[in-house]
Amino acid sequence: MNKVAIIDMGTNTFHLLIAETEAGNFHIVHREKVPVKLGVGGINRNLITDAAISRALTTMKAFKKTLDEVGINQVLAFGTSAMRNAANGADVSKRIEVETGIKTNIISGIQEAEYICHGARAAITMGDQKHVIMDIGGGSVEFIIANQTEIFWSHSFEIGGQRLLERFQKHDPILPEEVQSLFNYFDTELKPLVEQLKKHQPNVLIGSSGTFDTLSDIYCFRNDIPVTEAPETPFSIKAFDEIYEELLVKDRAARMQIPGMIEMRVEMIVVACCLIKYLLQIHLFDAIRVSSYSLKEGVLAQLTD
Repeated sequence: MNKVAIIDMGTNTFHLLIAETEAGNFHIVHREKVPVKLGVGGINRNLITDAAISRALTTMKAFKKTLDEVGINQVLAFGTSAMRNAANGADVSKRIEVETGIKTNIISGIQEAEYICHGARAAITMGDQKHVIMDIGGGSVEFIIANQTEIFWSHSFEIGGQRLLERFQKHDPILPEEVQSLFNYFDTELKPLVEQLKKHQPNVLIGSSGTFDTLSDIYCFRNDIPVTEAPETPFSIKAFDEIYEELLVKDRAARMQIPGMIEMRVEMIVVACCLIKYLLQIHLFDAIRVSSYSLKEGVLAQLTD
């Protein structure tokens, strides 16, 4: 039995996943997520602030303590959008290694998209049908058009929730003109995606982890469905539209009162949902499915292939 730890050092959240692997399978034994907010205050200046570095070091030291207590054979840590774009990203990575002994792999957007695809495939069987997988991070958003065996197209756009929040949402609740500015921005930035949707015509949207987990939790609370950590969790397009309309008119305090909402999502969920709404407007989907697996589980899936 081999124990492996995967650390996803995201722009908003740091995740620690510990799994036991044996004979090509994995069993997750520990999950932890911390809202490090690595991108706050610097994401649109390609900078990780001193305060964010301090939060990152504190979290990574706590993760290291957990790893030492459990006794881990293998640790794989990944830096994504904030790390790869920040002028001081490599310095932050080096400092983490010096202070914790954990080496960070700063990966490209395309590598990130590939791991996310493997994670979604481990959660949801796609068969031959083309799906579009969407992963909304704090720094970047990955779109992958794929089925169970083939990736037809993938792209990482640097339009993540923290970037959108700091650039577009100046009022809370968000103003209609701010929503329109977001949609105009998506019209410009997502042209490559629009072309590929027309070309491949996927009719199912898979939302990967993060915002989609929270939306699914809200849906479950409203419909008396048990909230679980299953690889796929319940959701629908109709449920999304209802939650979206509600989020547009609520401020932070009112959003926190929604059963299923969590503090680490409450700031960013409005702009993230504007992006989902945009996608649903530009392309006709039959269904939304939610994969609670993303990058971390994709790395695990590849390790055990």
